[in-house]
Amino acid sequence: MNLKTAPEGREYIIRQINTDDEELNAFLFSLGCYSGEVITLISRRKGGCTVSIKDGRYNIDARLAECIVV
Repeated sequence: MNLKTAPEGREYIIRQINTDDEELNAFLFSLGCYSGEVITLISRRKGGCTVSIKDGRYNIDARLAECIVV
């Protein structure tokens, strides 16, 4: 399942990042979003999600949420 379909308020371990876009991969990696890392889905809104990765909170759009497999 990806973050777009995952239940809110839970911690997940990122299994993989499904994208062929190297720029998108680099951006997610800069946030600390990579395989094996813990991510918490705080809330979901119409346009995307609020997540917690390490000590930061980020708003990501639906496209990014679909790329993150948990």
